[in-house]
Amino acid sequence: MAKYQGRTVTLNKPYRTPGQTKKFAVFVKNRSTGNVNKVRFGDPTMSIKRSNPARQRSFLARMGGVLKQVRGQKNLSPAFWSIRAWRSGTKL
Repeated sequence: MAKYQGRTVTLNKPYRTPGQTKKFAVFVKNRSTGNVNKVRFGDPTMSIKRSNPARQRSFLARMGGVLKQVRGQKNLSPAFWSIRAWRSGTKL
């Protein structure tokens, strides 16, 4: 648990954000500053269909290169959380 804008939040647990510009959000602690950041990711108009193995392989193949380009703390990147959401067994 951590504080974000005066309220207690759970870190590193993605949740849905209905009515927002992105589909999911997650609170992450920035190691360099010590602050808690909100990372938003996902297109709210698209379904991900991660249960389809062919789609899952295709998405992970596309996003692997994107994550390699991220500098610094990886879990502050929306790409990191998008890839993590596509893994089998991840609860969203």
